[in-house]
Amino acid sequence: MRVLRFRRFSTLLSSVARTSASVNPNLDVTLRNRKWNPIPIPHRSIPEPRGQDLDFVNVVHSHLIHSDWTKLDCLSSGLTAFRVKHILLKSRKDYVLSLEFFNWVTTQNPSSHTLETHCIILHILAKHRKFKSAESILRSIIDSCSIEFPSKLFESLLYSYRVCDSSPHVFDLLFKTFAHLKKYRNASDTFCKMKDYGFLPTVESCNAFLSSLINFNRGDIASTFYREMRRCRISPNSYTLNLVICASCKLGRLDKANEVFEEMKTMGFSPNVASYNTLIAGNCNKGLLSSAMKLRSTMERNGVLPDVVTFNTLINGFCKDGKLQEASKLFGEMKAMSLSPTTITYNTLINGYSKMGNTDMGNRLFEEMSRFQVKPDILTYNALILGLCKEGKTKNAAFLVRELDRKKLVPNASTFSALICGQCVRKNSERAFQIYNTMMKSGFSPCDQTFRMLLTTFLDNEDYDGAVQLLKDMVKRHRAPDLDNLCELCVGLGRCGNGKIAIMLCSELEAQHLLPEGFDKLKVFNLLHNG
Repeated sequence: MRVLRFRRFSTLLSSVARTSASVNPNLDVTLRNRKWNPIPIPHRSIPEPRGQDLDFVNVVHSHLIHSDWTKLDCLSSGLTAFRVKHILLKSRKDYVLSLEFFNWVTTQNPSSHTLETHCIILHILAKHRKFKSAESILRSIIDSCSIEFPSKLFESLLYSYRVCDSSPHVFDLLFKTFAHLKKYRNASDTFCKMKDYGFLPTVESCNAFLSSLINFNRGDIASTFYREMRRCRISPNSYTLNLVICASCKLGRLDKANEVFEEMKTMGFSPNVASYNTLIAGNCNKGLLSSAMKLRSTMERNGVLPDVVTFNTLINGFCKDGKLQEASKLFGEMKAMSLSPTTITYNTLINGYSKMGNTDMGNRLFEEMSRFQVKPDILTYNALILGLCKEGKTKNAAFLVRELDRKKLVPNASTFSALICGQCVRKNSERAFQIYNTMMKSGFSPCDQTFRMLLTTFLDNEDYDGAVQLLKDMVKRHRAPDLDNLCELCVGLGRCGNGKIAIMLCSELEAQHLLPEGFDKLKVFNLLHNG
């Protein structure tokens, strides 16, 4: 029954390996009020060496103690997994000696290493709290070609635990390493097995798992794992709570984020700048800018000074909402507090002004960056190029593109999309399509908005051949056209006597399930036939 106790939890955490995973709403009550009766740690003895094996172990150990590597090299051909195990056990009180021997075996006779010899060195290193060296070995095991190694690691460590007089740190290390490597299924299985045998991971390892899940956009699983931590009485620290607030914000659960934020105080933690920044970001993402500004005032009243991240987050929120005046005011306040704006700060503002058609202000900010020696990146140039292109100033934009090479910056998809936009504004569909082809050859694919803009320009110019060519490309890349664009293209082709091409395109779109919603195929076909 104990093995089954965590099945639902393990299944839930393992679901991060599948995109179709969903959270079990009844998970919260699965373990509540259950008595914890750990399974006894099993003991598996290793047969003692005898005869030639015993002589070999003693001789190698003697040479090892005296660092006589020349003599050891002569004995490397006699290594076996059995002998390696006993030499490691014999030298386990000296972790430096054990690790040197382990590494020597890896170089001289790697076939004599088994999962068990790997586990013994992990026990030795964990016992002596040499976690970096141990994690390095663990990573090599997990990254090895042998698929069975990761799944059998816990069992092998468990059965060699008592022989090595080990420490619970070894299981904590295993859990944390799986978390660092984004092996979520293995991490969750390890957590559940640890609990079964009476071991609990440290809060630092739990934080590593939470952080990894959040970076993988699985805030739902992170929130569930936090509840499991609390049920297991693993005391969170302020970093844990900040991660839970972050997970809740990413899920759009500001109510839950606020609840954890308030809970921090009752648990004896004072919200720090990271706590406030996370909650401010959550409010900004929801468009709740007034609430975000109130949080900024609250943090200052509570003696927590806003930092660059605070201002960058607020400025970004106002820029996304088109409120450039408020964003500019925050920019001024930031500098008044002697906080140096970063590349992110300038990029956010330049992008905001460019989207509003104010390239003059964007250029002034760009010049200010140079004065204050803030290094621009590709996002800076993309924002400037987009602003110029929206105004049809393609020559100025081309000058900035040439400057990219001088600055050793590589154009990306956004750079090409901005240039296509510039040519579309000028109704130059031929040049826009040339840039589109260059973009595709460079390994980038336009977004739906760029495809729509390019197709619209072809249609505005009544360049139906170009529009057909583009639409065929879109079908190959499984991109659906806009309803109005498709209708206009079909009508235009019909007028030119190319109704058959329109019918063929519609059939291809239908076969790929790319016909836009609301498209009346029969009505369009009748119009084409009648035309």
